[in-house]
Amino acid sequence: MHTVTVTGTGTSKVTPDTAVVRLAAVARGATVTEAYEAMSSSAASVVEVAGRHTEERRVASTGITVWPWHDHSGVRQGYEARHTFVIGCADLAEAGVMLGELAREVGDGLAIDGVALEVTEDHGAGAKAREAAFHDARERAAALARMAGAGLGAVQTVVEGDAGRGGPVPMPKTAMMRDSGGGLEPGEASVTTSVTVVWELVS
Repeated sequence: MHTVTVTGTGTSKVTPDTAVVRLAAVARGATVTEAYEAMSSSAASVVEVAGRHTEERRVASTGITVWPWHDHSGVRQGYEARHTFVIGCADLAEAGVMLGELAREVGDGLAIDGVALEVTEDHGAGAKAREAAFHDARERAAALARMAGAGLGAVQTVVEGDAGRGGPVPMPKTAMMRDSGGGLEPGEASVTTSVTVVWELVS
């Protein structure tokens, strides 16, 4: 039996539904104690503000550091303390409000490292991408079969993911925030998958 093996790729669009904010409370002082205490005050404000807009379990500390800081000429000026957080917010509008409140209440002690919009519920986008991948594979296989003077018979095997890699193709699930006057615009994210299909070739 002769066969043809083809990998098809499918993509579907989905709207991100969760914001993930990476930020830090930062402060400088003449001594380690002064820098740390000032940073701790800003960090407490971060936690308080975040608690108004998301669940407590979605506010996580990711690190605390204190190190000497120097001016442009290399002269030590004191110490800088930094407390980093990752904050997840399931409501994008609420996340935008939270960022505004953090800027106002934490002020110069706030450093925003980045905001990403993620997909937690694909709302059927994965199934649509899979279906599109199968149709893509079938069209490619039919074209190859015609070149060989044959037609497509029964499907022999179907494997989701690139057979050459031995696993599924990762689905991109992050869309970066667009600037919208401080608000968050969800835009679209792509869910992509592939299927490898083997068809029998018939005369």
